[in-house]
Amino acid sequence: MGKLVHDDVLDGALNIIKNNCTRMVACSTQPTTFTEANATYALADVTMASGDFTIANGDTSGRKVTVAAKTGVLVDAAGTYAHVALLDVTNSKLLYVTTGTSQALTAGNTVDFPAWDIEIADPS
Repeated sequence: MGKLVHDDVLDGALNIIKNNCTRMVACSTQPTTFTEANATYALADVTMASGDFTIANGDTSGRKVTVAAKTGVLVDAAGTYAHVALLDVTNSKLLYVTTGTSQALTAGNTVDFPAWDIEIADPS
């Protein structure tokens, strides 16, 4: 028997991120909690809004949300940027974590976040 999922179902998950993410953070280590992403491992952060996210067809199948690039983000703490976290600051939620472009950051300098995707594939 085949499997099928409507785009609205996949978009529902992606819309949680699009409609609730208010901060993107460069982290030194993979955070597993909101506090770790927002403070403990945070090196640099930038405010996000729903307009920073675009939902479309996935590259291979399913659906994706593209996270807009952010440039010239002030580095608050020195360390090696290894992960990026998307946070819902209003509700103290860690929404999503992935690996970032590993690089050494110096407090007072800036860092650029390139555009990137979160993709949910169709079932197979």
